[in-house]
Amino acid sequence: MTPLRKPLPHLLFTPNSKSSSFQSLASYFTLTPNPNPTISSPYPPESPTTHIPNPTFKIPPFGPIPPPFTQTRPFSAANSDPSQPMPVVSTDTSSYDSSQPIDAGSSIRKPISLWPGMYSSPVTNALWEARSEMYGDALSDAPPQSELVARTPAQSRTSILYKFSSDYKLREQYRNPWNGIRMGKLLEDLDALAGTIAFKHCCNDDGTRRPLLLVTASVDKMVMKKPILVDTDLNIGGAVVWVGKSSMEIQLEVTQSLQGSSYTSESAALVANFTFVARDSKSGKSAPVNQISPETQREKLLWEEADKRNKMRKKKRAEHKTDTENQDTDRLNALLAEGRVFCDMPALADRDSILIRDTCLQNSFICQPQQRNIHGRIFGGFLMRRAFEIAFSTTYAFAGVAPHFLEVDHVDFVRPVDVGNFLRLKSCVLYTELENPAEPLINVEVVAHVTQPELRSSEVSNKFYFTFSVPPEVMKDGIRIRNVVPATEEEAWRVIERMDAENSQFAAL
Repeated sequence: MTPLRKPLPHLLFTPNSKSSSFQSLASYFTLTPNPNPTISSPYPPESPTTHIPNPTFKIPPFGPIPPPFTQTRPFSAANSDPSQPMPVVSTDTSSYDSSQPIDAGSSIRKPISLWPGMYSSPVTNALWEARSEMYGDALSDAPPQSELVARTPAQSRTSILYKFSSDYKLREQYRNPWNGIRMGKLLEDLDALAGTIAFKHCCNDDGTRRPLLLVTASVDKMVMKKPILVDTDLNIGGAVVWVGKSSMEIQLEVTQSLQGSSYTSESAALVANFTFVARDSKSGKSAPVNQISPETQREKLLWEEADKRNKMRKKKRAEHKTDTENQDTDRLNALLAEGRVFCDMPALADRDSILIRDTCLQNSFICQPQQRNIHGRIFGGFLMRRAFEIAFSTTYAFAGVAPHFLEVDHVDFVRPVDVGNFLRLKSCVLYTELENPAEPLINVEVVAHVTQPELRSSEVSNKFYFTFSVPPEVMKDGIRIRNVVPATEEEAWRVIERMDAENSQFAAL
């Protein structure tokens, strides 16, 4: 007996003949309800006596698929209203949300080089689309900006609103397995927002000057001050607070509405400071940026704090060059003492300790075009997200329980990462702090290597340092966090360097 084969319904993808050439930073996404809610399936019911022939598929011309923005609002460095945050909602829709066929071939008619990777979050897509719109108006062969102007922080201020309380699909994109926020995804959005704020500060209103190449140079310490909920509306806002000759600092604040209230709490859940540097898009050399003119008392205070941080960074770089010969050998030997026992007499080693090398995890991947930013290089926020995720996994495997994030230490972006690079992320628990039994601290190091097999070379592109802890209730249940010890001098120096960096930061507070 020949088995019956259920025929497929006829599917037709029709490219949209019209698509907007300009999408804005403040983009709204709408979901069209099913006009006939009584029909639970998007396909018509089959009759048992009806024979459906083999389906034919119409494939539209190849082209980049844009984010499904359906409503726009003009974006301008001079006229944007910072008091109106950008509402972000989900970008994916199911067949139950609309009776219209899927448009798989429509695109915003811009050069492919201006399209960022399509893998990103709705926030990143919207922010990059706004920058691509401004790039589209500027000419690459135009002269560089010759006259600088002074802008106020308010002119670059931009905010984003995540309506987690009402948008289920957006909430699901940011939910982690423990019903909390995906911090890696949030770090990605922070970098994208900081880049857009930097570009907004530097952009030329009339579009007659060559656009600058703005890249993330560093990220200062980010401290989680209170938990971020995934079912409550979230707001991220920030502005340029300090400007040097060719660099600028952007401060971002993550705030969350009180439960059942439209007002945000006074204290921020997280504060982040990003430093961006400007390069000429043709020559690659340093380019001057618009200066800043703080107006309010708070803006002046933020400028002073950022100026102190900038001077401290320069001082640390100078001290690092001059003090490398005056290392503390006593501390080095003390750290190595227990590690030598593990290596030479493992049966006598402390069972509450573990070697650094036994906590390591690593992964490797090829950097894909979908992970690039609008400049064609790998998006810094993507690197931060991947580094956070492997650091979280390392801590999870080390502690035996899902950790919670506390802070990101200072991050320097040493060299850019390009599409096609072979990137290796190596993660380890560098040391633990067990003085407070109720809240042990787990310090994790992630090193990103750009490997070029053709050239037989491997160079460090980034180093990330994260601090995690575990819930106090699991400590009461008998979970033990082990002490981590180095086995080599190189590992011991890395531990000393991080401890000294932590102590210097606390002393500066």
